[in-house]
Amino acid sequence: FDKDWNPSLWKDCFEELLDQELDHGDEWTLGFNYRQTDEVSMEDRKRGWKVGKQCAYGGFRCGRCSNTWWSAKVTLVFRYRLRKTAEKGTVIMRPFGQSCRSCHDDQDVFYMAGFSDDVVDRTLLQLFKKIRKNCYGEEQDGSDVPVCDNVRKTKPHKKELCEACQQGICCLEE
Repeated sequence: FDKDWNPSLWKDCFEELLDQELDHGDEWTLGFNYRQTDEVSMEDRKRGWKVGKQCAYGGFRCGRCSNTWWSAKVTLVFRYRLRKTAEKGTVIMRPFGQSCRSCHDDQDVFYMAGFSDDVVDRTLLQLFKKIRKNCYGEEQDGSDVPVCDNVRKTKPHKKELCEACQQGICCLEE
């Protein structure tokens, strides 16, 4: 699959899965905010915002040296809320990047991962499960959809190359 960040892939998969996964008659949208964290202020909580974090398998391409690599540790943060009175739900996603091992002298440059359709689908299915539980009060069956099953081994996770680690919110820190 492509090793370049593709927001339209996420939006398209979100739209495709929406009707079958969240069939409550509310209108849901997916947007992106590349500065968002996993913190939810008291004010945001009062307004109904919730946050979830997932680890996904993605591929990267360095913009400087064209080095490519895979990581099973790509942190994704999803902030979401349902405004029942407006019948509108909002999801705001942030993918966290990684720096290139080959060009690691410039650790402030983070590249976004590309993802396969399958990984995007499974990640969104997990998100929809959380939304059904936290916004609609549905009971969960306890079975999680593994986002990273039978994945090829990747090199050990280097915290100094991980944007999420540097912000203290990497999915490995749970």
